[in-house]
Amino acid sequence: MTPVRRTQSWLPSIFNDFFDNDWMEKANSTAPAINVFETDKNYNVEVAAPGMTKDDVKINVDSDDNLVISMEKKVDNNEKDKKTGRYLRREFSYSKFEQCMILPDDVNKDKISAKVENGVLNIELPKVSEAEVKKNQRLITVA
Repeated sequence: MTPVRRTQSWLPSIFNDFFDNDWMEKANSTAPAINVFETDKNYNVEVAAPGMTKDDVKINVDSDDNLVISMEKKVDNNEKDKKTGRYLRREFSYSKFEQCMILPDDVNKDKISAKVENGVLNIELPKVSEAEVKKNQRLITVA
């Protein structure tokens, strides 16, 4: 028999509302899944971004040539939805996510592009030729 670790009480207090969030783990506390694959001409990064729009995403290359991906979805908890009803439980959002990835030397940093489509953030990192990578390398003489 395999041991089972329990991280929360099995049942909430019988006086708690069934839909109360206090006794259930938060679903939005984990980072979204990321896929990275390579072709002859580019690297492609896919980030799970359900419910995100292009306005919720920020991507930049920092001073250390790292790709920084940030996503933030702000949700108004007082918002009344579904005309006359209210949410009893709401988990359809990421609060905030940031991932930093080291870029390979053969990425053309000036031509990186991205789009959000069907709940997935797709980032295309075009490659430069090997000759260009070698051209940008510099030999440092030791005095």
